[in-house]
Amino acid sequence: MLDQIRGLHHVTSMAKEARQNNAFFTGNLGLRRVKKTVNFDAPDVYHLYYGNEVGTPGTVMTYFPFPNIARRHPGTGEVGTTVFSVPQGTLGYWQERFEGEGVNGLALDESFGEKRLSFAGPDGDGFALVETKDDARAPWTKSDVPADEAIRGFHSVSLRLKDGGATEELLGFMGYQPVDTSGNVKRLAIPGGNGADFIDIETMPGGNRAGLGAGSVHHVAFAVENRAKQLEVRKALMDTGYQVTPVIDRDYFWAIYFRTPGGVLFEVATNEPGFDRDEDTAHLGEALKLPTQHEHLRKSLEAHLQPITD
Repeated sequence: MLDQIRGLHHVTSMAKEARQNNAFFTGNLGLRRVKKTVNFDAPDVYHLYYGNEVGTPGTVMTYFPFPNIARRHPGTGEVGTTVFSVPQGTLGYWQERFEGEGVNGLALDESFGEKRLSFAGPDGDGFALVETKDDARAPWTKSDVPADEAIRGFHSVSLRLKDGGATEELLGFMGYQPVDTSGNVKRLAIPGGNGADFIDIETMPGGNRAGLGAGSVHHVAFAVENRAKQLEVRKALMDTGYQVTPVIDRDYFWAIYFRTPGGVLFEVATNEPGFDRDEDTAHLGEALKLPTQHEHLRKSLEAHLQPITD
């Protein structure tokens, strides 16, 4: 069993419209845009990152906004819900805020003994806020969301799978331990994690396969401290039979990727070097930052990409 993984690092999804996506995460959710860059493989598409002040691993939601993308078809083999942690006693604030802002899909319930507010993103993305006791992670405090109510980071993601057995076995190998079961959902947790500690496996034997599109999670990334720990994880996964990519430099972290038995794409990302490697903390996410190999395209990309200034 691996002991290098420290919880979630980031979650990357797909959107249709960059300005709308930016407005939702920086406005409705009160997160900070910590990086405005482009997709390494499709540089005519943004890669937007939202999180706390410095983009601490475990707080960062990222998006590829593809202007012509169709909406997703929910189903199995995907992340169903991405869940954020908020302080206890704050769901009333968030419900009133979301109702006033016209956020869709609002529903209050309880999950694993925690109060939960579900809601939808601009592309029908599945989200929830969960009240969490003693989450000490520092929020972004320069939005209009008061610090006492602000999002602390990720709480969990739920995986919707036809059969969760093989993925549960994989997560066990990655260091996750089962902690509870509720109906067809099994919760696993990483001991001593970074706060973004839970994975829920929702088994849906009769579900149709999900169709990737706007509102889909593209991949889930898990955090390791550094490149040495990442290489240990890569070797262990390959020794177990997984097809793992070589290490890829993503400027703000190093990444490896592999496909899970249930179909969800997993990434293992380093906590180093961080989002301040090319911008000082006071100005994160303001300028368009380009990977070195795409810098020669700056003029055409700045003319092509939809301006995002706030």
